[in-house]
Amino acid sequence: MKYTGKNHTFAICAYKESPFLEECILSLLDQTVPSTIIIVTATDNAYIRNLADKYHLELHINHGETGITQDWMFAYRSAKTELMTIAHQDDTYDRFYTETVLQKLSEAKKPLIAFTDYGELRNGKTVTRNPLLNVKRTMLLPLRPKLFQNSKFVRRRILSFGCPICCPSVTFVKENLPEQIFFPGFRSDEDWQAWELLSRRKGAFVYCCNRILMYHRIHDGSETSAILGDSARSSEDFQMFCRFWPKPIARLLTRAYSSSEKSNELENK
Repeated sequence: MKYTGKNHTFAICAYKESPFLEECILSLLDQTVPSTIIIVTATDNAYIRNLADKYHLELHINHGETGITQDWMFAYRSAKTELMTIAHQDDTYDRFYTETVLQKLSEAKKPLIAFTDYGELRNGKTVTRNPLLNVKRTMLLPLRPKLFQNSKFVRRRILSFGCPICCPSVTFVKENLPEQIFFPGFRSDEDWQAWELLSRRKGAFVYCCNRILMYHRIHDGSETSAILGDSARSSEDFQMFCRFWPKPIARLLTRAYSSSEKSNELENK
């Protein structure tokens, strides 16, 4: 199938009054291939409304149950196109993101998701390489060839050692996916849980790897940084590893995996 910008929506998840929200919006408006952009929020306020009005974007208010997975599902369902990307308010996108993803999805056989290589934004600086990013790129090497993108075995083996797929880099092909993607209960591994679920389905995980196409911001106010301050991450990591391994091996992998959390600290270079 040939996908165009008319098939795609960015749903920006906005929360309270992020100073980075406008930068995110501008990066989406600067795409070489335009698509629909909406803002979704459970924290309706004048700041978000003013930005929506300024850039003539639809604003969708979640008046139902809230939480990170509930907000993501609200964003997912608010998009009315076949393709959608959940954009996080603090992140930015390379201007070729949409163009590249649409091209790769159009070439794929029954695509489920497409995701890209990514970098980080730390203390106002762009980071393209660090130990964690290098490990994730290495983990995803088997998905570079189109030959393996439809292989359940390959993607499940990758996910059995951790979560290398950056959630805001993902575009969902809704027509090939179930109604429910994210489930309440997880706060840090809700994306890993989703990829594990989708990895069981017939279809392609399309990896757009030729260049960095989005940048994930690491800062003290982010949800990820807050989660890493408690024990939730290790507990959820263990639950996820248990989906692939016996419990003794899952415990060993959880201990090893926890060291990667330090990469989310701002002082880490």
